[in-house]
Amino acid sequence: MWQFFKNKYLTRFWDPIPSILFIGLLSAYYFGITGSAWAVTGEFTRWGGEILELFGINTKEWEYFKIISLEGNIFTRKDGVMIIGMFLGALIASLFANNFKIRFPQNKTRILQALIGGAIAGFGARLGMGCNLASFFTGIPQFSLHAWFFTIMSVIGVYVGTKIIKMPFLQSHATLQKGSFEIKKPKNYEKIFFILGVIVLIFSLIYIITLMKNDSFNPLSTLGIATLFGLIFGFVIARAQICFTSAFRDLFLTGRGKIAKAIVAGMLISTLGVFAFIILGIPPKIIWAGPNVIIGGFLFGLGIVVAGGCECGWMYRAMEGQMHYVLVGIGNLIGSVILAYTWPFYSKILATNFPKINLLESFGNYGGLLVNYLLLLLFLALIFIIEKNVKNKILKEIA
Repeated sequence: MWQFFKNKYLTRFWDPIPSILFIGLLSAYYFGITGSAWAVTGEFTRWGGEILELFGINTKEWEYFKIISLEGNIFTRKDGVMIIGMFLGALIASLFANNFKIRFPQNKTRILQALIGGAIAGFGARLGMGCNLASFFTGIPQFSLHAWFFTIMSVIGVYVGTKIIKMPFLQSHATLQKGSFEIKKPKNYEKIFFILGVIVLIFSLIYIITLMKNDSFNPLSTLGIATLFGLIFGFVIARAQICFTSAFRDLFLTGRGKIAKAIVAGMLISTLGVFAFIILGIPPKIIWAGPNVIIGGFLFGLGIVVAGGCECGWMYRAMEGQMHYVLVGIGNLIGSVILAYTWPFYSKILATNFPKINLLESFGNYGGLLVNYLLLLLFLALIFIIEKNVKNKILKEIA
């Protein structure tokens, strides 16, 4: 019985379709319970600001950090502990399944791709006030029009990115050498890694219980809940290998739209859940629907393809020991901090002078829900069309 459970749920990869539907539902509950969206790049930007403060730079006075708030620290912010939970959940999943192995990029091109692509994606994400989560997967269910602009431009950016990565100067010429760039695994490593995963899980749960030990009205309780959700988010995306980059990149490269369609289905589920919580009085996060999200969305889509992973993708892959994705994360941090520093030069022209459009306010509660669902169904239809056209093109090339 134990071996069956272990093999099926802890060591094997999960079917991404039900996993995406599950995190769509889970993200709605996360919004309802904590009042926050499942998002990561805003917190990564805060980390960048805090790192600069260590060198005597007063980033708290920067205009961008006044918008996203640089109060507290990683352990006292909901987004901070949620991300800690995500890293822990992904690490536990990696250890359970024996996927952890230190691997380094084998050529300089891949290193540059990781850093430059990551920086472009980080800059674009924060220009658009969100990434594949806050301005896409959880942004659309919160009925903010900016999320639709960001999503459309992200898809276009992904398409352009698939053309760029085919260029000869970005093709890898590394040769595979048995045993190179790998750490030799110890004897009985599978058992050792699994035990390590159990240890990390136990300490994670102790930490969560510690945060939740007070009454439900204490802020620490919210931090504990956020950490728990993060732990589950991280575990699920790692076990199901959920990456928004590969979902839409593969759609344009091979015509495989299965994961992209599942992502839309997840948003259909999340939208209804978030709508119910909004009706109950929890305010959604509405962002300026200006050129910032159009430009930011395009740069984000382009950057994640060049880098090879979105926020979800690089996080769980970094926890598998893939150093390429650690560099993608560093690039994200650099790009987001550059955006925060340069924000005053174009914030009014691109963002803050434009309205924050809530579809529920524009069309009424049920009208806004209907509009959001119609747009999601149109988005789903677009994926079907792209999938069909790409497959037909491939078949013609083969013939």
